[in-house]
Order: sequence, then C-alpha cells, then structure tokens
Amino acid sequence: MLTRHQKRLWKYVEEGSLLKLKSYLRKHRDLEVNFTQGKRQRSPLHLACGLGDDAVLRLLLRHGADVRARDRKGDTPLHLALNRALKHGRAAYDDLVVPLRKSCPEAMDAANTAGVTPQDLLNWSKLSEFLCDELCQETPASTSGPPKSDPERDWMEKLFGECEDEFCETFGVYDADDYLAVDEEEEDYGDWADRIRGEYFSKKNAEAQRIAASSGRKKKEKKKESEGEKEENYQELHQRLQKEHQEYLDRAARKEEETRLGKKHRYDQMCAATFKASAPDDDGGGELLCYADIPWPAPRGTVQEMADVMLHGVDRKDAAVFRKALRKQQTLWHPDKFAQRCEARLQEKDKRRILDTVTALSQELNRLAQSLRT
Repeated sequence: MLTRHQKRLWKYVEEGSLLKLKSYLRKHRDLEVNFTQGKRQRSPLHLACGLGDDAVLRLLLRHGADVRARDRKGDTPLHLALNRALKHGRAAYDDLVVPLRKSCPEAMDAANTAGVTPQDLLNWSKLSEFLCDELCQETPASTSGPPKSDPERDWMEKLFGECEDEFCETFGVYDADDYLAVDEEEEDYGDWADRIRGEYFSKKNAEAQRIAASSGRKKKEKKKESEGEKEENYQELHQRLQKEHQEYLDRAARKEEETRLGKKHRYDQMCAATFKASAPDDDGGGELLCYADIPWPAPRGTVQEMADVMLHGVDRKDAAVFRKALRKQQTLWHPDKFAQRCEARLQEKDKRRILDTVTALSQELNRLAQSLRT
C-alpha cells in the first residue's frame, strides 16, 4: 500500500508539475521513487515516459529511478519511451530514450513478457534511419573511425543542462514552508470561493452579534423564562411517567395475585375431588389415576413452586397460623397416608413417578416446618 508521500509524488508526476516535484523530492530525500501504482503496476518513471515528460523523467533518474523496472506486461520505461518515439519521431527519442540509455545501457536488452526488447523496437522502427549516430556509437565502423559530433548541438545540450542545474539549485533557495507548502492541499478556485464566502458570513455574524448586544439583557431574561418553562414541563412529564409506571406495576401485581389465587382455588377443588373419591371395586371397576390426574399445585413446576401455591394467602409472619396451614398440607401429602388413600388407584406406568414426587413434596413441607422451629 502506498504511503501519503508516494501518492503525492505520483500526483505531481501525473500532473507534470516539475517545480512541485523538485521541491517535494528535496524535502523528502529518503522518499522511495521505485514503487508501482494501479492495475498496470507502473512506476513513476513508466508514467513519465508514457506522458512524454522529459523534464520529470530526468529528475526521477537523478533521484534513483530504476530504468529496468517492469510493469504488469514486463515492459520497462524504455519500451514505453520507444513506443512514444515511434509516434512522435526524433524529438521524443532525444527527450526520452537517450537519457534512459545513458542511465542504464543494459536495459536495451531487457525483454518483456512477449520476448521483445527495446533494441528490437529500435531495429524495427523507422527511427533507425535517422538515429545512425546513436547506433554507430554502439557498433562503430572499422574504416570510418569515431563518429563525428555536431559542435553546435553538443554546445546547446551542455548549455541546457547547465541552465537546468542552475535553475534547480536557485529554486531550492525558496523551497521553504513559508513559500511552498507542498505537504498541504493547494487552494484551487473552489477552495478560494469557499474561503471568501466563509469570511463574508463570519463578518456578517460578527455584525449581527454587535447589534444584538444592545438587547442582550432582554434576551437573557426571555431565555431564563424559556428554560424555566422547559424545566417545569420536564418535571411534569417526569411525574406523569412515574405515575404511569406505578400504575403498571400495580396492575401487574394484581394480575399476579389473581393468577396465584386461581391456582390455589383449582388446587383445593382438585384435592377435594381426588382424595374424597372412593377406592375402586375389587373387580377392577372405576378409573385409575395417572400422573396428570393427581392434584399437583403446580403440575410443571418444582416442589418449591408447589409449596408456594399450597400456602398462598397464609400470613407467614403469624407463626401459629402458618404452622397450622403447613401441618394440614403435611398430613395431606405424607407418603404413607397418600399410599393408603390412592396407591390402589394409581396406574402402574405412573405409580413410581407419582410416589417419588409425593415424597419430594413432603420433604419440602418438612423443611419449611423445621425452619419454623429454628
């Protein structure tokens, strides 16, 4: 993933902002310029060659840009430079290809994924007819001696290089944060318009505040009255919510009490109907009792819940009354007495389960009685 500085460098190369790029590289001397960006995986040097920006290309080369870097297709910057030279002729060759060849001559033999080298492109192109001087430097003729150079052209190239170096050196004098803050986003027309608009409204707001200062006491009093009304409304709303919540809790408590009384009433009726029924005849007449026919206080509950239903409505703070009600239930659910009354009427498949539940319920009642003694 690219760093913020690398994204900024890529932006300056893409825009062709030579001065900004020069200043940015001076400030960040350790910035790595050999990185790839996008689906094509091209480096900044690839981008400069593709755009035909020879000034940016020479600047990147001076800061260590790799001529042998490859993109997704295996092309080096020389491949892109020569492809551009095929379209734009000798000028593009002088501006792009020559600096790259001087920086890394061996890159001319670097093949891409298709097996094509920059030298192959140069040999196949029509430029070879106009670039005999460059080619003869690599393969000089044995009879003609070293190639003759154009004094005027050499002098112009040297003069251009000196001017470029002098310009870059003098530009660095003004490369301070007070003059060129490249780390910050530059202000375009839209930003400038937003800033002017903000300043205008700030002045208007300041003027309105000065005008309103004369009537500030009246506004403060009005604000206090408004806050007092809000506080009063809040207190009223809070009291109403508390009242509604308490009414809800009272309704829930009444509903719970009605449910418990209903369970207690059904329990008493079932006990009277079950335990007072006569035993079946010896010849097997009458209905036998299954587990669901037993008058359990809470059929699906625990023995503690059953005990709560049995003793519901009894004042537990009155020890005498509570002990009397508890003794009545102990007598009713004593395992031996229960067996005498009902064992002959129990179905064989549920007999063991019924007797075990009766025993557990009797033990819970005995525990409650024992707690009264302590």
